Amino acid sequence: MDKKLISKLEKIANDIRYYILKTTYNAGAGHMGGSLSMADIMSALFFNIMKIDPENIAMVERDRFILSKGHATPGYYSTLALRGFFPLSELGTFDQVNSRLQAHPDMHKCPGVDYSSGSLGQGLSIGIGMASGGEAVGRKFNTFVMMGDGESQEGQVWEAAMYAGANKVKRLIAIIDYNKVQLAAKTNETVDLEPLDKKWKAFNWTVLQCNGNNMREILGSIIKAVDISQNGPVVIIAHTVKGKGISFMEGKFQWHGKAPNKEEYINALTELGCLDREEL
Repeated sequence: MDKKLISKLEKIANDIRYYILKTTYNAGAGHMGGSLSMADIMSALFFNIMKIDPENIAMVERDRFILSKGHATPGYYSTLALRGFFPLSELGTFDQVNSRLQAHPDMHKCPGVDYSSGSLGQGLSIGIGMASGGEAVGRKFNTFVMMGDGESQEGQVWEAAMYAGANKVKRLIAIIDYNKVQLAAKTNETVDLEPLDKKWKAFNWTVLQCNGNNMREILGSIIKAVDISQNGPVVIIAHTVKGKGISFMEGKFQWHGKAPNKEEYINALTELGCLDREEL
């Protein structure tokens, strides 16, 4: 795989992390942990894999993306802004009254958002509808659904998985940001998802696994998934680290939905190598 491409996408992922940090710090609110863990995947999808055009948002043949774990908008909005869907300066309005960038994504307000989300467990069902609808009218787009592991404890996820597998829904790719930490605990301390791969296989999905914070593995898995999904649904179990990139946040549920104070902000900027980008 092209080393220059890997390096470019890793740089973009770091930029996404920088804007996640900046956005939540300025707003004094936002879900950082799960935004940071998915940054590498978002870089790969939006800057290499997905067929999208910020100049033609409603392009019929565009690939679709659903952020099922809809609270992770600091990561979503940072990605969309960097990709050119709206100005980076607009990230400064995050979670404010009348802003297009609400705490959960609104498809009627925010450019580039394919579906409003926030009620956990529903994204895969919507993705099935999009993929099935596209197939019914002969559209050749892919539908990607980014899911959380905490929300994967919910029943609707498994009803959707059963339906998609039984009906061999094509061009549907679910990606689980499996950082193993949810709102107030580790996932295996509440409702353990293991053996996660066997459960998806039992519902007739092709299962791929990768290190979700390793760009080479991410790209390889998504490229393979796109190919396999021409015949039925594929799920990528992406093993990630909650709060990835900022050491004092990594693996800690306390950073699920918390904004940093100034000292923490400066320390995080330093770890990301972005301190020189800020006037403090």
